[in-house]
Amino acid sequence: MQDLSLMITIEHFVPLMEKHIQLVDRRILKGETIPHEEKLFSVFETYTEWVKKGKSRPNVELGKKLLITTDQYDLIVDYQILNDQQDRDFVLELASRVLASHTVASWSFDKGFWAKENKELLQLVVPKVVLPKLGKLNKTEKDEEKSRAFKRLKNRHSAIESNINALENRGLDRCPDRGILHFNRYISLGVSAYNLKKIGRQILKLKRAEQPVKIAA
Repeated sequence: MQDLSLMITIEHFVPLMEKHIQLVDRRILKGETIPHEEKLFSVFETYTEWVKKGKSRPNVELGKKLLITTDQYDLIVDYQILNDQQDRDFVLELASRVLASHTVASWSFDKGFWAKENKELLQLVVPKVVLPKLGKLNKTEKDEEKSRAFKRLKNRHSAIESNINALENRGLDRCPDRGILHFNRYISLGVSAYNLKKIGRQILKLKRAEQPVKIAA
């Protein structure tokens, strides 16, 4: 039984090793530019993507993009794992899910979600859409983004960064499980744990407020 398990493992890794050798040969020895979709970033977790490449720290980030949406109470009301996709491609799909169960008075995004059609369609159903434009602004867009209401809602959007940090600090910075199915489950559990902790803190806060004040003389 042990030999069979070993054979299955070897049969899994041999094609991945051969692919990696081919990529090294094409890229280093032949000087070929490898298309992004052909690159292999991990032979152990083949679903791994090149999430970020730039000058800021960390300058290279591998993993999977996680799109989260929070409400005014910092609870996560929607999340989605992206697969080699851009944030802006999911705005309308996201809006369909969220608006089916929530009434939204205002909705803020970062620049990565910008697309003209996204903003136009969102404005049909959401009273106030804060979606900073990616690129050069015309006069109307400049006036809009300088307005007090736009700045106020945009500043509140910075809370999403603390929500992301909270998720990372609670285990989502690195997944210890193997395989894409276990990865998806791990993300689901992390989001659930985040919400449960938020709700638990609020319940404890309300209970403390109900307790009588004790005075010592």
